[in-house]
Amino acid sequence: MTDQRSESISKRSKRSGGRRGRKNLRSEGVQGNVVYPGMPGGQYRPLSDRDIDQIYTTALDLLENVGVGDPIDEILHYALPKGCTLNEDNRLLFPRDLVEELIGLSAKEYIHYAPDPKHDLEVKANNVFFSTSGEAVSILDFDTQSFQPTKLVDLYDAARLADQLEHIHTFGQPFIAAEYSHDVYIHDINIAYAQLAGTNKSFALGIADVNHIDPIISLFDTYLGKEGAFLERPFCTIGGCPIVSPLRFGAENAQVLVKIAELGLCCDIAVAPQAGATSPAALAGTLVQCFAETLACLCVVNMVKPGIAINFGMWPFISDLRTGSFSGGSGEEALVTAATVQLCNHFGFITSIGAGMTDAKTMDVQAGYEKALSVSAAALSGCNMVAAYPGIVGSLIGQSYEGMLIDNDMLGNIQRMVRGIEVNDETLSYDVIKETVAGAGHYLGHPQTLNLMQSEYLYPNIADRSTPDLWEESGHQTLYEQAHSRVGEMLKNYYPEYIEPKIDSKIREKFPIKLQPEAMRPGNGRW
Repeated sequence: MTDQRSESISKRSKRSGGRRGRKNLRSEGVQGNVVYPGMPGGQYRPLSDRDIDQIYTTALDLLENVGVGDPIDEILHYALPKGCTLNEDNRLLFPRDLVEELIGLSAKEYIHYAPDPKHDLEVKANNVFFSTSGEAVSILDFDTQSFQPTKLVDLYDAARLADQLEHIHTFGQPFIAAEYSHDVYIHDINIAYAQLAGTNKSFALGIADVNHIDPIISLFDTYLGKEGAFLERPFCTIGGCPIVSPLRFGAENAQVLVKIAELGLCCDIAVAPQAGATSPAALAGTLVQCFAETLACLCVVNMVKPGIAINFGMWPFISDLRTGSFSGGSGEEALVTAATVQLCNHFGFITSIGAGMTDAKTMDVQAGYEKALSVSAAALSGCNMVAAYPGIVGSLIGQSYEGMLIDNDMLGNIQRMVRGIEVNDETLSYDVIKETVAGAGHYLGHPQTLNLMQSEYLYPNIADRSTPDLWEESGHQTLYEQAHSRVGEMLKNYYPEYIEPKIDSKIREKFPIKLQPEAMRPGNGRW
């Protein structure tokens, strides 16, 4: 809160009191910086220092003696001259000394630029940021409670919804445009355009074809009005999954990894073995394998361009061992998430983790508790880039607009946990207690209460805190139903014009844009 705003609230507090004073403050919309992007986490540490050392040592043993299979020529071009070797099984071996050298070279911070500089993020230390993510293939329709294939306009709608949600700090591609999945080039160009048109926050793309990177950058340069402008201020991260677990490179995404490093861009990766399926059932073993696989990617990009930034996307997932199916909402997922973040922070990596996943098929009680478990664990452990999957349901299969709104409230409250409690002479409140005990006998009208109600306490946007009587009188709606109504209100008329018409015409002349202008005006479909 600024000094000016603090002084203003203080003056009002002296002439206001009790319920009336609090009501006046709420009606004026006075809200301090209760939470903000990039608050430092790191409070939760499930591993001991000895645990970390053992995991690290074992991971380096794997890279040196087992290596990573199926290295592509582009990787070998950089790795072999640096001292890596290729064994008879076509596995690339990373010498321990080289790995430790490259760990030391890797960037420990970077600026995550946005189209609008007010949304730039300083990613460093254990500062915590939340994003959407997922690349789901379906939308959960509220009315029918059925999963429908995702469309390009859905991605645009999700971007402009996230643009209005204060606790979603950056926009990761939450789902694909299924109607263009048969033509990957058209798909990739259009998801880039839809996100650029829908939000002024930074955003991310999952690109599997290395040949699509240059055209996408050209689209961004056209938007910026100058060739090379995007590389000067990259507001989009491009990445994928360069590892196929256990311990093999995936050719297409590995090519993207090398290309992004050659361009000097932040490399955004996700390495996601599944415990009990593609990594050991022992959680410590999954941490070892996933750490080694992600370290291999860090080594590759730093051999290409020393000191480059990489979102160290170590994303271990959990299996339900009874069925072998993915189980993103389990307590084990929350635990291994926190351990991952602690491990990576120990070495100063720029941490990235997947969280907020749920096996629930709709936004119900199961979804609520499963999401809160892993996102809380990630944030309290101090992860930099928490892909919190707001709105995701069905084990990453479906996306819910209503869920994005509900989860935005959750993210705000988790940030409040991360912020913690400030203890100082003023907040210890000795004089306030003494004065109240001798006077009114309660704190409801005290100036401190009015001063702090908008800066110490975070109020939800959608969660219902009314009395049971008021809830019944207002139609006893569930949170899910209230969120549906609110989403409709938010999307009905919010169509930001982030791409100027003349620039938009140039983009449409150069690229096969399928998101038509009428889809970017009120009445575009679902809303």
